[in-house]
Amino acid sequence: MASPGLAVDRIPPSTASYIFATAILAGVTGYFIGQGSSLNIFRSPPNVDDESDLEDEEEDDDEEEEDDTAELATFEGNHDEVKLVLVVRTDLGMGKGKIAAQCSHATLACYKYYLSKSPNSPILKRWERGGQAKVALQVKTEEDMLLLQAQAISLGLCARVIQDAGRTQIASGSRTVLGVLGPKSMVDQVTGQLKLL
Repeated sequence: MASPGLAVDRIPPSTASYIFATAILAGVTGYFIGQGSSLNIFRSPPNVDDESDLEDEEEDDDEEEEDDTAELATFEGNHDEVKLVLVVRTDLGMGKGKIAAQCSHATLACYKYYLSKSPNSPILKRWERGGQAKVALQVKTEEDMLLLQAQAISLGLCARVIQDAGRTQIASGSRTVLGVLGPKSMVDQVTGQLKLL
């Protein structure tokens, strides 16, 4: 036992203990930064006075074709299962990965369109609660796909076409996938004759 007035020799911390302490500190810091990011704590609000165009936050390879003239029907009294049909063009020769990416873009486009046009829609809520059913079908030409889109819009369904940006294997502006979201019986009126992808 050392007396209170005597100096005690300390062993300096080893390199391993520094590494271990740094790893713990980095993990704890990363956790709190991640929590803050998920709550948008670190995000600065957009400058309202800035008249320059804000760039899209998402950097995806594709753009949604705009058609904001369509009215979404409420389908009041319809209690069908709600589904999303993804109609993929087969004449473009897209690989499986490209098709998956395009279908993802179409899914998100339909969801975002519903959120912007009718965020409290019972159709959207039923789709969310019902497991977000999705079916991939095929169409042979762009003309056939655009005809299906027009039919869907005329019935009040959400129908979004994805145009490729041309950064990979498809020519810029190519319409690749049509997403149609709505009650099963109504969607089947438009896409019921198509074959599975």
